[in-house]
Amino acid sequence: QVQLVESGGGLVQPGGSLRLSCAASGSIFHIYDMGWYRQVPGKQRELVAQMSTRVNTNYYADSVKGRFTISRGNGKNTALLQMNNLKPEDTAVYYCNAEVLTGAFGNPSNYWGQGTQVTVSS
Repeated sequence: QVQLVESGGGLVQPGGSLRLSCAASGSIFHIYDMGWYRQVPGKQRELVAQMSTRVNTNYYADSVKGRFTISRGNGKNTALLQMNNLKPEDTAVYYCNAEVLTGAFGNPSNYWGQGTQVTVSS
C-alpha cells in the first residue's frame, strides 16, 4: 500500500503565501506523476498542478499560472506546492495525488492524500 501525507494548509490573507507538502511512503517502486487537486463544496475536484516523470514540463491550471509552483522536495517521494499571491478564490481543500507503480511489473495505481484546507480571507 501507499500513503500520501499532506501538510502546510491554513488561513492566509489575500496576497499571502503558503507552501503545501506531500510525502509518499509505502510500497513504492516508481512514481510517474505527483500533483495537487483542489475541491470546493458543490464542485468537481480540479487539477491545479502536476509534475510527471513522463514529460519534462509541469502542468498548471490557467487560474494559478504564475502564482503556484510545483517541485520535488528534499525527500525522494515528496512534492511541494508553493502558492504565492493567494486569492479568495483559491480557498479549497487541496489533495495530493500520485500515480504509483508498486512493483517491477503490473500497472500503476492512483493514490490520494487526506486533504488539507486552504482558506484565503481577510
